[in-house]
Amino acid sequence: MKKENIGSVKVIPLGGLEQIGMNITAIEYDDSIVVVDCGLSFPEEEMLGIDLIIPDVTYLKDNIDKVKAFVITHGHEDHIGAIPYVLKEVNVPIYATRLTMGLIESKLKEHNMLREVKRKVVKYGQSVTLGDFRVEFIRTNHSIADAAAIAIFSPAGILVHTGDFKVDYTPVNGSPIDLQRFAELGKKGVLAVMCDSTNALRPGFTMSEKTVGSTFDKIFSDNKSNRIIIATFASNVDRVQQIINAAVAYGRKVCVEGRSMVNIIDVAEDLGYLHIPDGTLIETESMKNYTPEQIVLITTGSQGESMAALSRMAANLHRKVSIQPGDCVVFSSTPIPGNEKSVARVINELGMKGAKVIFQDTHVSGHACQEEIKLVYSLLKPKYAIPVHGEYRHLIAQKEVVMSLGYDKDHVIIAKSGDVIELNDEKAEIVGKVHTGAIFVDGLGVGDVGNIVLRDRQNLAENGIIIVVLTLEKYSGQLIAGPDIDQYVDPAAPQISADYSPIASGSIAHRFSFVKRIRLNFAVCSDIIYRGSGCRAVSEAIFMQKEVLL
Repeated sequence: MKKENIGSVKVIPLGGLEQIGMNITAIEYDDSIVVVDCGLSFPEEEMLGIDLIIPDVTYLKDNIDKVKAFVITHGHEDHIGAIPYVLKEVNVPIYATRLTMGLIESKLKEHNMLREVKRKVVKYGQSVTLGDFRVEFIRTNHSIADAAAIAIFSPAGILVHTGDFKVDYTPVNGSPIDLQRFAELGKKGVLAVMCDSTNALRPGFTMSEKTVGSTFDKIFSDNKSNRIIIATFASNVDRVQQIINAAVAYGRKVCVEGRSMVNIIDVAEDLGYLHIPDGTLIETESMKNYTPEQIVLITTGSQGESMAALSRMAANLHRKVSIQPGDCVVFSSTPIPGNEKSVARVINELGMKGAKVIFQDTHVSGHACQEEIKLVYSLLKPKYAIPVHGEYRHLIAQKEVVMSLGYDKDHVIIAKSGDVIELNDEKAEIVGKVHTGAIFVDGLGVGDVGNIVLRDRQNLAENGIIIVVLTLEKYSGQLIAGPDIDQYVDPAAPQISADYSPIASGSIAHRFSFVKRIRLNFAVCSDIIYRGSGCRAVSEAIFMQKEVLL
């Protein structure tokens, strides 16, 4: 077949560019589309009541007959979190490695979708044929086990999506990245590489995950008489393993707080990715049976998320754990861009309660720095480079790194979400744009909340008050009457929209209608008001005064 008749392959990022999160990319050739990842992003501070943000997949819905499968690089939320929502509209098979699939199945189970979705666990080096494509999973290293790069063989050429990766020669779990396979693909000829840009601004190499183990050992040694609380990403299974190893070495019991942390540890242990000696894990309620020096608490909230376990501990809102003077609190993470203020707030609140806070040298990144990016490009030798996974500054930084290897600037494509990049052996260019966007998930509602409602919630949070009156049965906690909800906005404040009401927004009444079915309690109600309206001070005041409602 003559080269000119081969055609072009299209790369269409539907999310994940100019931001950290919501990664999803469509690869299209003729009548076949494969989708790499399907992630979510988390709301910014001003997005009151919003739980999650998922990508708008209108393009996939409009081309549903072409979509062959989702192929997933690894099990982080910004790569798998939107799957249950998207698959309700674009139900096609999912291909992923073992741990990644275990985490996906946990999400599908929550949404009662296990029977509806076809799933296939893929081993490293294994290929699957999906329409006009052949897809291969390649071993990489990241801050979660079973991470993979995706090689996509199309009639127009080979595309490689690195996923999130780093080059770790001494990983805690599993084997090092398969650089040999990268080199073999480079010899065959790679058309384009979509490479992780998160750490493209950082020179040098990313340190091995094992270096964190020695830091934990020192922390445990220096705090033998104190309770240790460690906040980290729930999905960082290797990090959790190192904390457990240190706890066992120093004779401490381990408690786990945070729903996502509990779920991931359960899945990882069941699949053999976590090794926890018998008798090490205890329930949080059992901490009272042990002295502080016998306890390690692993928790979520390393990013300062308002409703995460550590944030609630710091704000005295956690039902099971209170911060005590002398507690050693370790932040085993680096703030994601945009979360710095939230993390600083939690650190300050912990410090005011007498806790010792450690946040330096307790984390290594799971993303490649400049020299690792150079190494991957040198092995793959692609004709074109498409930086992905990062804000604009990260994408530009990778462009500069690639150009330092001798690439012409015209061979490095800086795209935006929705751009249609057309590639073949002769050229690479942006030829059009498809509809993309962000959809807000608010409680049980998907796409019900827009900018007008967010504006009204902000107004209500800053200038208004919400009063909830309900009647509970004293001993059972059953809801007897209500809830009745009243709202008041300062007349001097900017006028709230005429059609605004808790019911219309889906923020308060909608949540209460759900809670009524699962037994109402004060903590749940406080959470509802806080998340639904942003009136934190009001909700705390109401529910600290229990007698007002009884």
